Formats: sequence, structure tokens, C-alpha cells
Amino acid sequence: MASDRQRLAILISGRGSNMAALLYAAQADDCPYRPVLVTGNKPRAAGLDLAEAEGVPVRRLDGRSATFWDDLDAALREAGADFVALAGFMRIIPEDFLARWAGRIANIHPSLLPRYKGTGVHEAVLAAGDTVTGASVHLVTPELDSGEILGQVEVAVLPGDTPERLADRVLIAEHQLYPRVLSAHLARFTDPAWIEAQVAARALALPETSARTSHGAPAWHVGAKSSGKLFAILSVRHHGEEAIGLLVKGAGPEEAADLVAHRPELYFRPAYYAPAGWIGVRVDRPETDWDHVAEWLRRSWRACAPAATLKRAG
Repeated sequence: MASDRQRLAILISGRGSNMAALLYAAQADDCPYRPVLVTGNKPRAAGLDLAEAEGVPVRRLDGRSATFWDDLDAALREAGADFVALAGFMRIIPEDFLARWAGRIANIHPSLLPRYKGTGVHEAVLAAGDTVTGASVHLVTPELDSGEILGQVEVAVLPGDTPERLADRVLIAEHQLYPRVLSAHLARFTDPAWIEAQVAARALALPETSARTSHGAPAWHVGAKSSGKLFAILSVRHHGEEAIGLLVKGAGPEEAADLVAHRPELYFRPAYYAPAGWIGVRVDRPETDWDHVAEWLRRSWRACAPAATLKRAG
């Protein structure tokens, strides 16, 4: 499992109690992520000392630096981070930074979103007379606390609660919620069944296609059974490959060699299929661009479709 784990970076600004929950959850054999970096905007944050003591690489960046966001981006990329978890990271993230990591940053917020965004949550809950509050894990987008909600947990509001007492109880719930929800979210990126469903939805949206198998692997066919051809195959670590890849028909071996040379993290030469002009596209990473995958499927479909099918499709 260890080689398949997503590489997680964690950003903090203080003691990092949610960071600690993520670190300790990662010690489980079935955890789908492994922490590869803890950093943030305060070089003396107490949580960095804890991360170092637990053997996790740390970068002590200064959020007051004019180059902070570029330095942070560089640190994440040097660590090979697949995904970023905010754990008490008290900075508003610029839109250009979010664009670089779109869909790959999660945060935990101490309310049942979409209620009570921003700060002062517990005071607002008590002022409203709510009997239930909670915590939410969500993807980070430019609009504050408004990204897709990945999971939530409810926490009862007790008579006589103060903001401090309520915050302490919600924090306990956060420590349980964050590792569980993040694990479920990250596990799907290496789950062959989930990946197959993503590919199938896009492949079968193309005209005159059907699902088939090719040597036991999920595959998609265009045209009649007698005259059609396979145009996409899902390779789940076949023939010694480490990746889960979508095999599609390219322009030929030269194009494949060029793509692999320039984007080895995304493309690979599939065993047995490469000489016939097939290209492997990795589809087992959080940053998988499914629009890009769909474009490759369309291109491969056109390369393999019978002339009559192409004529009918226009």
C-alpha cells in the first residue's frame, strides 16, 4: 500500500492539532496518504516542532516575505505533494495560487457549512440559539468556505456553553472527521473501480460506443462488433507498470516518445501496445484533468472509428 499512497502536504499556522490527527492516522497500514511535508506561514509555529519530532519533513517559511506564496508553491512541488490539507492555516490564499492547485486543497471548518463561514463561528452559533453545530471538510476555492463539502459531523450545543467550551468539543470532532474524510477522498484516486467509472462515463458518451474487455482489462469499442475497434483500454498496473493508465491511440511512436520525454509524470509507453502507436495517460492522481482525458478519448475514438460511424457522427 505504501507505494500507492497519495503524498500529502499539511499547512499550519499554530499548534497543529488537526495536523497531528492527520499524522497519526497516516500510521495505519490502510491509510491512503502519507505526509511528505508540514509547513505554513509562521516559522516558529509549535506544530512544526511536533512534525519534526515525528520524522516528517518541515519547511519553516515566513508568511511576511514578499515571495511567500512562490516559496510555498516551490516547497510543495519539491516535496512532490499530490494534495494539500489546511490544518489551522490562517491565511487567505490568493486566487493564482489556488489555480495552480485547483481541486487539490482541502480545509476543515468548525461549522456545518454553508452556515457560519469565516471567523467567529462559535459566537454566532450561540447567539442564534442553535442546538447543533459541527465541523465540515471542504475543498478550497476562491470563495471563502464555499468549496465542495466532502464530509461533516454534528456536535450538540449544551445549555450554558461558552464559545471556548463549544470550540473545545468541536475540535475533538474535527480530529475524528478530518483523517476519515480526507482518507475517503484520496483513496478514490487510486481505486480502479472509481477510475473505471470516470473513464466509462466519458467513453460511452461518444457515438456508437460500447464497453468491452481486452485481455481481462476494461476497454471501450467503437462501431459494430464485426467492423469496429477498441479505442480505449484501462491498464491497472499491467505488465509491471506502477500506474493506472488509460491507453489511447496516438499519432505514432514518435509522438508517444515526445510526450513521455516532456511529461513523464503524466504519460508512459505501455508495454506491448506502444509499437502500434498507443499512449498511456495516467489517471490515478488527484490532479488528473478529466477534461484532458475526455479529449484523448475523443481523439482516439476518431482514430479508430469506422468511416461509416464518422460520417454519421458528422
